[in-house]
Amino acid sequence: MLKYKDEVEAAESFAENVKKLKNEIAKVIVGQQQVIDGVLISVFCKGHCLLEGVPGLAKTLLVKTISESLNLSFNRIQFTPDLMPSDITGSEILDENKNFRFTTGPLFANIILADEINRTPPKTQAALLEAMQEKTVTVGGKLHILPDPFFVLATQNPIEHEGTYPLPEAQLDRFMFKLKLDYPTFEEELEVVKNTTTNVISHPSKVFGADEIIYFQDLIRKVPVADNVYNYAVTLVNKTRPNTALSTEYINKYVNFGAGPRASQFLIIGAKCHALMNNKYSPDIENVQAVTDYVLRHRILINYKAEAEGITIENIIKKLI
Repeated sequence: MLKYKDEVEAAESFAENVKKLKNEIAKVIVGQQQVIDGVLISVFCKGHCLLEGVPGLAKTLLVKTISESLNLSFNRIQFTPDLMPSDITGSEILDENKNFRFTTGPLFANIILADEINRTPPKTQAALLEAMQEKTVTVGGKLHILPDPFFVLATQNPIEHEGTYPLPEAQLDRFMFKLKLDYPTFEEELEVVKNTTTNVISHPSKVFGADEIIYFQDLIRKVPVADNVYNYAVTLVNKTRPNTALSTEYINKYVNFGAGPRASQFLIIGAKCHALMNNKYSPDIENVQAVTDYVLRHRILINYKAEAEGITIENIIKKLI
């Protein structure tokens, strides 16, 4: 059991350890600070991430490095068109005594990288999304509990749509954040090439453990929030919904569907974690704004008029803020 004098001391320890954690990740991953922050906030908020980026931007390495630093088990699942639900959840096999025995699938780890989730049929997507929501899998009528903590980072390729099964809006809503990986800057790419073309391999040190992560996940939920911050988050989400009391003419013109109540919940819990990570004991409006892009970008559905005029979801979120 972790022992701190009080919750203030625990909060200070959390902020200090997050800085150490980022330094350890930086030994392996160059740049991508916003993505790393987004993934860490998701982990400590008991959420899941959808990561969008072209191939070759070190998505797998990023997740593996974070799992090593957090001292958690890690599995990567390559999603393909012929992947069945039992391939990821596990299945029952007949042993030598003619009894059915459950063998666990790759989902039974703390951190799961679901690579190219949009390449697998909806049935297998649904099996993963159910595990994300319930933290359990059911095989042969028996319930099996997944490890705690449990975090899924799913990736999808934004440029290749042939032979893919795009995630429906209702399933996208299960993800706390949608993060976008961009190409590195020239200087960052230069550093990547220098670091990866020698025989020296960097390994991050372990900063957190499973018990500490669970403790801090609970601590974040206890962080107090002022009424004006609650009001700001809920108002922001309500403004995304066209033809409602708070929507503007701009939203009515370019948006088909806005974000649901889950977005308001994720804005507040994400702001709590962002505040603690930055040595603040309670989130303010700036902390809500820091996670707004991540929370809203996959929950707003723009219309054809917006696409025709080159209006992006990012433009709409910027206008809202």
